[in-house]
Amino acid sequence: MRFQDLKLLPALLRAVNELGYREPTPIQAQAIPPVLAGRDLIGCAQTGTGKTAAFAVPILQMLQGKGERGHRPIRALILTPTRELALQIQECFQQYGKYLPVRSAVIFGGVGQGPQVEALERGVDVLVATPGRLNDLCAQGHVDLGSLEIFVLDEADRMLDMGFIHDVRKVIARLPKKRQTLLFSATMPQEIAELAGTILHDPVRVEVTPQSSTVDAIEQRLYRVDKVNKRRLLVWLLQQRQEQTVLVFTATKHGADRVVKELGRADIAAMAIHGNKSQSSRVRALESFKSGEIRVLVATDIAARGIDISQLPLVINFDLPNVPETYVHRIGRTGRAGRSGLAISFCNFDELGLLKDIEKLIGKKIPEVGDHPWPMEVFAPALKAERPPRRREERSARESDAQPEQAPERSGGRRRRRGAQEKRDGAGDRKSPVQLSGAAPTKTRRPGPPKETPAGEKGPAPQQKVPVRKLASTPPPLPGHVVAVADGRFRRK
Repeated sequence: MRFQDLKLLPALLRAVNELGYREPTPIQAQAIPPVLAGRDLIGCAQTGTGKTAAFAVPILQMLQGKGERGHRPIRALILTPTRELALQIQECFQQYGKYLPVRSAVIFGGVGQGPQVEALERGVDVLVATPGRLNDLCAQGHVDLGSLEIFVLDEADRMLDMGFIHDVRKVIARLPKKRQTLLFSATMPQEIAELAGTILHDPVRVEVTPQSSTVDAIEQRLYRVDKVNKRRLLVWLLQQRQEQTVLVFTATKHGADRVVKELGRADIAAMAIHGNKSQSSRVRALESFKSGEIRVLVATDIAARGIDISQLPLVINFDLPNVPETYVHRIGRTGRAGRSGLAISFCNFDELGLLKDIEKLIGKKIPEVGDHPWPMEVFAPALKAERPPRRREERSARESDAQPEQAPERSGGRRRRRGAQEKRDGAGDRKSPVQLSGAAPTKTRRPGPPKETPAGEKGPAPQQKVPVRKLASTPPPLPGHVVAVADGRFRRK
Protein backbone atom coordinates (compact mmCIF):
# COMPACT_ATOMS: atom_id res chain seq x y z
CA MET A 1 0.00 0.00 0.00
CA ARG A 2 1.08 3.53 -0.77
CA PHE A 3 -0.02 6.85 0.70
CA GLN A 4 -1.84 7.58 -2.54
CA ASP A 5 -4.12 4.64 -1.77
CA LEU A 6 -5.32 6.32 1.46
CA LYS A 7 -7.25 9.01 -0.46
CA LEU A 8 -5.29 11.91 0.99
CA LEU A 9 -5.27 15.48 -0.27
CA PRO A 10 -2.57 16.40 -2.80
CA ALA A 11 -1.13 18.94 -0.35
CA LEU A 12 -0.71 16.21 2.27
CA LEU A 13 0.78 13.77 -0.22
CA ARG A 14 3.25 16.41 -1.32
CA ALA A 15 4.35 17.10 2.28
CA VAL A 16 4.80 13.46 3.28
CA ASN A 17 6.59 12.73 0.02
CA GLU A 18 9.10 15.51 0.78
CA LEU A 19 9.67 13.90 4.19
CA GLY A 20 10.61 10.63 2.50
CA TYR A 21 7.40 8.74 3.32
CA ARG A 22 6.65 6.26 0.56
CA GLU A 23 4.63 3.51 2.21
CA PRO A 24 2.57 3.87 5.39
CA THR A 25 3.53 1.87 8.44
CA PRO A 26 1.03 -0.79 9.66
CA ILE A 27 -0.44 1.53 12.29
CA GLN A 28 -0.85 4.30 9.71
CA ALA A 29 -2.40 2.03 7.10
CA GLN A 30 -4.95 0.65 9.58
CA ALA A 31 -5.73 3.85 11.53
CA ILE A 32 -6.01 6.56 8.86
CA PRO A 33 -9.09 5.17 7.00
CA PRO A 34 -11.36 4.81 10.09
CA VAL A 35 -10.25 8.19 11.45
CA LEU A 36 -11.14 9.83 8.13
CA ALA A 37 -14.51 8.11 8.39
CA GLY A 38 -15.14 9.80 11.75
CA ARG A 39 -14.85 6.68 13.95
CA ASP A 40 -13.45 6.59 17.46
CA LEU A 41 -10.23 4.59 17.65
CA ILE A 42 -7.96 2.74 20.07
CA GLY A 43 -4.45 2.39 18.70
CA CYS A 44 -2.12 -0.08 20.44
CA ALA A 45 1.34 0.19 18.98
CA GLN A 46 4.75 0.49 20.49
CA THR A 47 6.79 3.64 20.22
CA GLY A 48 8.59 4.28 16.96
CA THR A 49 5.92 2.78 14.71
CA GLY A 50 4.57 6.07 13.29
CA LYS A 51 1.67 6.75 15.67
CA THR A 52 1.93 10.53 15.32
CA ALA A 53 1.34 10.50 11.57
CA ALA A 54 -1.47 7.98 12.10
CA PHE A 55 -3.60 10.69 13.73
CA ALA A 56 -1.97 13.93 12.52
CA VAL A 57 -2.41 13.30 8.80
CA PRO A 58 -6.17 12.50 8.91
CA ILE A 59 -6.84 15.36 11.39
CA LEU A 60 -5.21 17.85 9.02
CA GLN A 61 -7.33 16.57 6.14
CA MET A 62 -10.58 16.80 8.13
CA LEU A 63 -9.83 20.34 9.39
CA GLN A 64 -8.72 21.70 5.99
CA GLY A 65 -11.08 24.37 4.76
CA LYS A 66 -12.94 24.71 8.07
CA GLY A 67 -10.86 27.54 9.43
CA GLU A 68 -12.43 30.98 9.75
CA ARG A 69 -10.70 34.15 8.68
CA GLY A 70 -11.43 35.87 11.98
CA HIS A 71 -11.50 34.01 15.25
CA ARG A 72 -10.39 30.39 14.98
CA PRO A 73 -11.87 28.11 17.66
CA ILE A 74 -9.88 25.09 18.79
CA ARG A 75 -11.17 22.16 16.74
CA ALA A 76 -8.62 19.46 17.63
CA LEU A 77 -6.84 18.84 20.94
CA ILE A 78 -3.88 16.48 21.36
CA LEU A 79 -3.11 15.76 25.01
CA THR A 80 0.35 14.39 25.74
CA PRO A 81 2.32 13.81 28.96
CA THR A 82 5.64 15.63 28.45
CA ARG A 83 6.95 18.91 27.08
CA GLU A 84 9.36 17.23 24.68
CA LEU A 85 6.66 15.04 23.21
CA ALA A 86 4.31 18.02 22.84
CA LEU A 87 6.97 19.92 20.89
CA GLN A 88 7.62 16.86 18.75
CA ILE A 89 3.95 16.42 17.87
CA GLN A 90 3.46 20.09 17.05
CA GLU A 91 6.52 19.96 14.80
CA CYS A 92 4.96 17.01 12.95
CA PHE A 93 1.72 18.96 12.43
CA GLN A 94 3.73 21.81 10.95
CA GLN A 95 5.64 19.47 8.63
CA TYR A 96 2.60 17.50 7.42
CA GLY A 97 0.41 20.59 7.06
CA LYS A 98 2.94 22.99 5.54
CA TYR A 99 0.80 23.34 2.39
CA LEU A 100 -2.52 23.60 4.25
CA PRO A 101 -4.08 26.67 5.93
CA VAL A 102 -4.29 24.92 9.32
CA ARG A 103 -2.80 26.63 12.35
CA SER A 104 -1.35 24.73 15.27
CA ALA A 105 0.11 25.74 18.63
CA VAL A 106 1.65 24.04 21.64
CA ILE A 107 1.32 24.84 25.35
CA PHE A 108 3.16 23.26 28.28
CA GLY A 109 4.35 24.12 31.76
CA GLY A 110 7.79 25.12 32.96
CA VAL A 111 7.91 28.33 30.93
CA GLY A 112 6.09 31.65 30.98
CA GLN A 113 2.56 31.52 29.64
CA GLY A 114 2.67 34.92 27.90
CA PRO A 115 3.76 33.78 24.41
CA GLN A 116 1.41 30.79 24.62
CA VAL A 117 -1.57 33.02 25.48
CA GLU A 118 -0.72 35.34 22.57
CA ALA A 119 -0.67 32.37 20.17
CA LEU A 120 -4.09 31.27 21.47
CA GLU A 121 -5.52 34.75 21.03
CA ARG A 122 -4.45 34.76 17.37
CA GLY A 123 -6.54 31.63 16.89
CA VAL A 124 -5.49 27.99 16.36
CA ASP A 125 -7.12 24.98 14.77
CA VAL A 126 -4.98 22.31 16.46
CA LEU A 127 -3.77 22.62 20.05
CA VAL A 128 -1.08 20.31 21.46
CA ALA A 129 -0.93 20.52 25.24
CA THR A 130 0.19 18.92 28.47
CA PRO A 131 -2.52 18.40 31.12
CA GLY A 132 -1.28 20.77 33.83
CA ARG A 133 -0.82 23.89 31.71
CA LEU A 134 -4.03 23.21 29.80
CA ASN A 135 -6.09 23.10 33.00
CA ASP A 136 -4.42 26.29 34.24
CA LEU A 137 -5.20 28.25 31.07
CA CYS A 138 -8.74 26.88 30.98
CA ALA A 139 -9.28 28.08 34.55
CA GLN A 140 -7.95 31.53 33.57
CA GLY A 141 -10.31 31.72 30.60
CA HIS A 142 -7.63 31.67 27.90
CA VAL A 143 -8.70 28.30 26.42
CA ASP A 144 -12.22 27.50 25.22
CA LEU A 145 -12.86 23.89 24.26
CA GLY A 146 -16.56 24.31 23.51
CA SER A 147 -16.09 23.95 19.73
CA LEU A 148 -13.81 20.92 19.90
CA GLU A 149 -14.40 18.26 17.26
CA ILE A 150 -11.48 15.82 17.72
CA PHE A 151 -9.75 14.76 20.93
CA VAL A 152 -6.54 12.70 20.91
CA LEU A 153 -5.15 11.15 24.10
CA ASP A 154 -1.58 10.20 23.22
CA GLU A 155 0.70 8.02 25.37
CA ALA A 156 -2.19 7.17 27.68
CA ASP A 157 -0.21 4.57 29.62
CA ARG A 158 2.51 7.10 30.30
CA MET A 159 -0.10 9.53 31.62
CA LEU A 160 -1.02 6.86 34.14
CA ASP A 161 2.58 6.12 35.10
CA MET A 162 3.33 9.80 35.70
CA GLY A 163 0.26 10.35 37.86
CA PHE A 164 -1.53 12.62 35.36
CA ILE A 165 -4.71 10.56 35.17
CA HIS A 166 -6.61 12.98 37.47
CA ASP A 167 -5.59 15.97 35.33
CA VAL A 168 -6.68 14.03 32.25
CA ARG A 169 -10.11 13.46 33.76
CA LYS A 170 -10.40 17.21 34.44
CA VAL A 171 -9.66 17.93 30.79
CA ILE A 172 -12.18 15.34 29.60
CA ALA A 173 -14.84 16.94 31.79
CA ARG A 174 -14.35 20.22 29.86
CA LEU A 175 -14.87 18.63 26.43
CA PRO A 176 -18.18 18.59 24.56
CA LYS A 177 -20.03 15.29 24.65
CA LYS A 178 -20.27 15.07 20.88
CA ARG A 179 -16.75 14.60 19.55
CA GLN A 180 -14.41 12.11 17.89
CA THR A 181 -11.95 10.53 20.33
CA LEU A 182 -8.69 8.78 19.48
CA LEU A 183 -6.64 6.98 22.14
CA PHE A 184 -3.09 5.81 21.45
CA SER A 185 -0.96 3.82 23.85
CA ALA A 186 1.98 1.45 23.67
CA THR A 187 0.53 -0.69 26.47
CA MET A 188 -3.01 -1.16 27.73
CA PRO A 189 -3.13 -1.52 31.53
CA GLN A 190 -6.47 -2.12 33.22
CA GLU A 191 -7.04 1.49 34.29
CA ILE A 192 -6.46 2.78 30.77
CA ALA A 193 -8.84 0.16 29.40
CA GLU A 194 -11.50 1.30 31.88
CA LEU A 195 -10.92 4.95 30.91
CA ALA A 196 -11.23 4.10 27.23
CA GLY A 197 -14.57 2.45 27.90
CA THR A 198 -15.94 5.71 29.34
CA ILE A 199 -14.71 8.21 26.74
CA LEU A 200 -14.94 6.26 23.46
CA HIS A 201 -18.06 5.26 21.59
CA ASP A 202 -17.97 2.05 19.53
CA PRO A 203 -14.23 2.41 18.84
CA VAL A 204 -12.22 0.68 16.16
CA ARG A 205 -9.33 -1.22 17.73
CA VAL A 206 -6.02 -1.21 15.86
CA GLU A 207 -3.23 -3.36 17.28
CA VAL A 208 -0.32 -3.86 14.95
CA THR A 209 1.96 -5.73 17.38
CA PRO A 210 1.35 -7.65 20.61
CA GLN A 211 1.10 -5.38 23.61
CA SER A 212 4.31 -4.64 25.50
CA SER A 213 6.44 -6.36 22.85
CA THR A 214 9.79 -5.04 21.68
CA VAL A 215 10.76 -4.31 18.13
CA ASP A 216 12.35 -7.34 16.51
CA ALA A 217 14.94 -5.15 14.81
CA ILE A 218 16.37 -4.08 18.19
CA GLU A 219 19.24 -6.22 19.46
CA GLN A 220 19.22 -6.47 23.27
CA ARG A 221 22.18 -7.19 25.54
CA LEU A 222 22.62 -7.45 29.30
CA TYR A 223 25.70 -6.64 31.38
CA ARG A 224 25.76 -7.80 35.01
CA VAL A 225 27.86 -5.28 36.92
CA ASP A 226 28.13 -3.96 40.47
CA LYS A 227 26.58 -0.58 41.13
CA VAL A 228 29.92 1.08 41.95
CA ASN A 229 31.35 -0.01 38.57
CA LYS A 230 28.46 1.07 36.32
CA ARG A 231 30.06 4.39 35.38
CA ARG A 232 33.38 2.72 34.61
CA LEU A 233 31.62 0.19 32.38
CA LEU A 234 29.73 2.97 30.60
CA VAL A 235 32.92 4.86 29.81
CA TRP A 236 34.56 1.64 28.59
CA LEU A 237 31.64 0.81 26.30
CA LEU A 238 31.54 4.30 24.81
CA GLN A 239 35.27 4.13 24.16
CA GLN A 240 34.92 0.72 22.52
CA ARG A 241 32.04 1.76 20.29
CA GLN A 242 32.10 4.73 17.93
CA GLU A 243 28.39 5.55 17.50
CA GLN A 244 27.72 9.20 16.83
CA THR A 245 24.76 9.44 19.21
CA VAL A 246 24.00 7.40 22.34
CA LEU A 247 21.01 7.81 24.64
CA VAL A 248 21.59 6.80 28.29
CA PHE A 249 18.71 6.30 30.73
CA THR A 250 19.07 6.78 34.50
CA ALA A 251 16.57 6.29 37.28
CA THR A 252 17.04 9.67 38.99
CA LYS A 253 17.82 13.27 38.06
CA HIS A 254 20.87 13.44 40.29
CA GLY A 255 22.10 10.17 38.82
CA ALA A 256 21.92 11.71 35.34
CA ASP A 257 24.03 14.67 36.45
CA ARG A 258 26.63 12.36 38.03
CA VAL A 259 26.91 10.32 34.83
CA VAL A 260 27.47 13.50 32.79
CA LYS A 261 30.28 14.55 35.14
CA GLU A 262 31.90 11.12 34.88
CA LEU A 263 31.74 11.21 31.08
CA GLY A 264 33.22 14.70 31.11
CA ARG A 265 36.26 13.43 33.01
CA ALA A 266 36.72 10.89 30.20
CA ASP A 267 36.49 13.65 27.53
CA ILE A 268 33.12 12.39 26.26
CA ALA A 269 30.74 15.22 25.35
CA ALA A 270 27.45 14.69 27.16
CA MET A 271 24.50 16.67 28.50
CA ALA A 272 21.64 15.77 30.85
CA ILE A 273 17.93 16.29 30.33
CA HIS A 274 15.48 15.86 33.21
CA GLY A 275 12.73 17.61 35.14
CA ASN A 276 15.03 19.85 37.17
CA LYS A 277 16.44 21.45 34.03
CA SER A 278 14.84 24.60 32.68
CA GLN A 279 12.95 24.38 29.42
CA SER A 280 15.65 26.34 27.60
CA SER A 281 18.33 23.94 28.89
CA ARG A 282 16.30 20.92 27.84
CA VAL A 283 15.71 22.32 24.36
CA ARG A 284 19.39 23.22 23.99
CA ALA A 285 20.48 19.73 25.08
CA LEU A 286 18.05 18.06 22.68
CA GLU A 287 19.11 20.26 19.76
CA SER A 288 22.80 19.64 20.51
CA PHE A 289 22.11 15.92 20.57
CA LYS A 290 20.22 15.92 17.30
CA SER A 291 22.83 18.07 15.54
CA GLY A 292 25.73 15.87 16.71
CA GLU A 293 27.35 18.59 18.81
CA ILE A 294 27.29 16.20 21.77
CA ARG A 295 27.65 12.47 21.50
CA VAL A 296 25.74 11.31 24.59
CA LEU A 297 22.43 12.47 26.03
CA VAL A 298 21.67 11.29 29.57
CA ALA A 299 17.96 11.38 30.35
CA THR A 300 15.31 10.26 32.78
CA ASP A 301 12.16 8.49 31.62
CA ILE A 302 9.91 11.54 31.88
CA ALA A 303 12.14 13.84 29.84
CA ALA A 304 13.05 11.30 27.15
CA ARG A 305 9.52 10.52 25.98
CA GLY A 306 9.64 13.17 23.28
CA ILE A 307 13.04 12.25 21.87
CA ASP A 308 12.49 11.15 18.29
CA ILE A 309 15.69 10.61 16.33
CA SER A 310 15.44 8.54 13.19
CA GLN A 311 19.00 7.24 13.29
CA LEU A 312 19.73 6.52 16.96
CA PRO A 313 21.91 3.39 16.95
CA LEU A 314 22.38 2.75 20.67
CA VAL A 315 20.34 3.05 23.87
CA ILE A 316 21.87 2.19 27.26
CA ASN A 317 19.83 1.47 30.38
CA PHE A 318 22.24 2.66 33.06
CA ASP A 319 19.55 1.79 35.63
CA LEU A 320 16.75 -0.68 35.04
CA PRO A 321 13.27 0.89 35.31
CA ASN A 322 10.95 0.05 38.18
CA VAL A 323 8.02 -0.39 35.79
CA PRO A 324 8.59 -3.16 33.20
CA GLU A 325 6.57 -1.37 30.52
CA THR A 326 9.00 1.55 30.73
CA TYR A 327 11.70 -0.75 29.38
CA VAL A 328 9.70 -1.10 26.17
CA HIS A 329 9.45 2.68 25.83
CA ARG A 330 13.16 3.16 26.51
CA ILE A 331 14.54 0.76 23.94
CA GLY A 332 11.91 1.97 21.47
CA ARG A 333 13.97 5.15 21.06
CA THR A 334 16.21 3.11 18.75
CA GLY A 335 15.23 0.88 15.86
CA ARG A 336 12.63 3.38 14.67
CA ALA A 337 10.85 3.09 11.33
CA GLY A 338 12.15 -0.42 10.76
CA ARG A 339 15.83 0.43 11.25
CA SER A 340 18.15 -1.74 13.32
CA GLY A 341 19.28 -0.70 16.78
CA LEU A 342 21.06 -1.90 19.90
CA ALA A 343 19.79 -1.70 23.49
CA ILE A 344 22.26 -2.40 26.33
CA SER A 345 21.14 -2.77 29.94
CA PHE A 346 23.21 -2.74 33.14
CA CYS A 347 22.02 -4.85 36.05
CA ASN A 348 23.41 -5.11 39.57
CA PHE A 349 22.33 -7.54 42.28
CA ASP A 350 19.59 -5.27 43.64
CA GLU A 351 18.04 -5.03 40.15
CA LEU A 352 17.70 -8.77 39.50
CA GLY A 353 14.03 -8.65 40.49
CA LEU A 354 13.40 -5.84 38.00
CA LEU A 355 15.19 -7.84 35.30
CA LYS A 356 12.95 -10.81 35.99
CA ASP A 357 9.81 -8.67 35.59
CA ILE A 358 11.10 -7.19 32.32
CA GLU A 359 11.90 -10.60 30.82
CA LYS A 360 8.47 -11.85 31.87
CA LEU A 361 6.82 -8.91 30.12
CA ILE A 362 8.71 -9.18 26.82
CA GLY A 363 8.48 -12.97 26.87
CA LYS A 364 12.15 -13.80 26.39
CA LYS A 365 15.54 -13.76 28.09
CA ILE A 366 17.86 -10.87 27.36
CA PRO A 367 21.20 -12.26 26.12
CA GLU A 368 23.96 -11.70 28.67
CA VAL A 369 27.47 -10.46 27.88
CA GLY A 370 29.96 -11.86 30.39
CA ASP A 371 33.22 -10.80 28.78
CA HIS A 372 33.79 -7.31 30.16
CA PRO A 373 36.26 -5.77 32.65
CA TRP A 374 33.80 -5.33 35.55
CA PRO A 375 31.73 -8.50 36.04
CA MET A 376 29.38 -8.68 39.00
CA GLU A 377 31.14 -9.63 42.24
CA VAL A 378 28.57 -8.61 44.86
CA PHE A 379 25.97 -11.37 45.26
CA ALA A 380 24.18 -10.04 48.32
CA PRO A 381 21.72 -7.19 48.80
CA ALA A 382 23.28 -3.85 49.65
CA LEU A 383 22.99 -3.04 53.35
CA LYS A 384 21.49 0.31 54.12
CA ALA A 385 23.42 2.63 56.41
CA GLU A 386 22.23 2.59 60.01
CA ARG A 387 20.17 5.56 61.03
CA PRO A 388 22.16 7.82 63.36
CA PRO A 389 20.84 7.92 66.95
CA ARG A 390 18.63 10.84 67.77
CA ARG A 391 19.93 11.42 71.26
CA ARG A 392 23.46 12.57 72.00
CA GLU A 393 23.72 10.16 74.93
CA GLU A 394 23.03 7.17 72.66
CA ARG A 395 25.62 8.33 70.14
CA SER A 396 28.20 8.88 72.88
CA ALA A 397 27.48 5.46 74.37
CA ARG A 398 27.82 3.77 70.97
CA GLU A 399 31.17 5.44 70.33
CA SER A 400 32.39 4.58 73.80
CA ASP A 401 31.42 0.93 73.32
CA ALA A 402 33.15 0.83 69.96
CA GLN A 403 36.44 2.35 71.23
CA PRO A 404 36.53 2.17 75.03
CA GLU A 405 40.19 3.07 75.32
CA GLN A 406 40.28 5.92 72.82
CA ALA A 407 36.92 7.59 73.37
CA PRO A 408 37.60 10.85 75.20
CA GLU A 409 35.53 11.90 78.15
CA ARG A 410 32.85 14.31 77.04
CA SER A 411 31.09 16.97 79.00
CA GLY A 412 28.25 17.89 76.68
CA GLY A 413 24.80 19.07 77.58
CA ARG A 414 23.40 21.26 80.31
CA ARG A 415 22.04 18.23 82.15
CA ARG A 416 25.44 16.56 82.28
CA ARG A 417 27.17 19.68 83.59
CA ARG A 418 24.52 20.10 86.23
CA GLY A 419 24.93 16.48 87.34
CA ALA A 420 28.68 16.87 87.50
CA GLN A 421 28.33 20.02 89.60
CA GLU A 422 25.97 18.26 92.02
CA LYS A 423 28.40 15.37 92.31
CA ARG A 424 31.25 17.74 93.15
CA ASP A 425 29.12 19.54 95.69
CA GLY A 426 28.07 16.31 97.40
CA ALA A 427 31.43 14.58 97.46
CA GLY A 428 33.43 15.78 100.49
CA ASP A 429 36.56 13.86 99.84
CA ARG A 430 37.39 15.43 96.47
CA LYS A 431 39.64 18.44 96.04
CA SER A 432 38.76 21.33 93.79
CA PRO A 433 41.29 22.27 91.15
CA VAL A 434 43.88 24.92 91.94
CA GLN A 435 42.89 28.35 90.64
CA LEU A 436 45.66 30.27 88.99
CA SER A 437 44.17 33.74 89.20
CA GLY A 438 42.27 35.89 91.71
CA ALA A 439 42.47 35.64 95.51
CA ALA A 440 43.80 32.46 97.02
CA PRO A 441 40.77 30.33 97.75
CA THR A 442 40.36 28.23 100.85
CA LYS A 443 38.59 24.96 101.08
CA THR A 444 36.94 23.45 104.15
CA ARG A 445 35.98 19.86 104.56
CA ARG A 446 32.50 19.15 105.70
CA PRO A 447 32.47 17.52 109.15
CA GLY A 448 31.14 14.03 109.13
CA PRO A 449 29.24 12.28 111.94
CA PRO A 450 31.19 11.92 115.22
CA LYS A 451 32.91 8.60 115.70
CA GLU A 452 32.79 6.79 119.01
CA THR A 453 36.23 6.29 120.58
CA PRO A 454 37.12 4.09 123.55
CA ALA A 455 37.65 5.79 126.86
CA GLY A 456 41.12 7.19 127.38
CA GLU A 457 41.87 7.52 123.68
CA LYS A 458 42.06 10.78 121.83
CA GLY A 459 39.83 11.31 118.89
CA PRO A 460 40.93 12.78 115.59
CA ALA A 461 42.03 16.38 115.57
CA PRO A 462 39.41 18.85 114.41
CA GLN A 463 39.66 19.77 110.73
CA GLN A 464 40.98 23.21 109.94
CA LYS A 465 41.02 25.39 106.88
CA VAL A 466 43.93 24.59 104.63
CA PRO A 467 45.10 27.56 102.57
CA VAL A 468 45.90 26.91 98.93
CA ARG A 469 49.17 28.52 97.91
CA LYS A 470 49.00 30.65 94.79
CA LEU A 471 51.73 30.01 92.25
CA ALA A 472 53.67 33.10 91.38
CA SER A 473 54.02 33.83 87.71
CA THR A 474 57.47 34.21 86.24
CA PRO A 475 58.79 35.26 82.87
CA PRO A 476 59.91 32.53 80.48
CA PRO A 477 63.50 31.38 81.03
CA LEU A 478 66.29 32.68 78.90
CA PRO A 479 68.08 30.30 76.55
CA GLY A 480 70.64 28.15 78.36
CA HIS A 481 69.14 28.65 81.84
CA VAL A 482 67.45 26.06 83.96
CA VAL A 483 64.46 26.81 86.13
CA ALA A 484 63.98 24.91 89.39
CA VAL A 485 60.89 24.95 91.56
CA ALA A 486 61.16 24.77 95.34
CA ASP A 487 58.67 25.61 98.07
CA GLY A 488 56.11 26.65 95.51
CA ARG A 489 58.28 29.49 94.12
CA PHE A 490 60.24 29.76 90.89
CA ARG A 491 63.97 30.24 91.24
CA ARG A 492 66.46 30.91 88.51
CA LYS A 493 69.91 29.28 88.43
